[in-house]
Amino acid sequence: MIRHLVLFKLNEGVSRDEERVRAGVRAFEALEDEIPELEFWECGWNITDRPIAYDFAINSAVADADALKRYLEHPAHQAAAGQWREFATWVIADYEF
Repeated sequence: MIRHLVLFKLNEGVSRDEERVRAGVRAFEALEDEIPELEFWECGWNITDRPIAYDFAINSAVADADALKRYLEHPAHQAAAGQWREFATWVIADYEF
């Protein structure tokens, strides 16, 4: 199995209450039902106010590297990530477990 973690930081001046951000969250929440490769899926807002914290996180799992590739290339994933590119930056980690 491969764990796929993504941490998002909203760009300066962007608020989580903006409609485009709420739409981006809805797009990520919908991926669980749209992409069969996802064996585990959760996402949510950070609840701490530490200055080093990121704002939003995705924690997911897929069976193997081929499944990860299919997930990343899936049109629903591409569309959701495209929305987030407009208002956030992110870091990722993929590791076997």
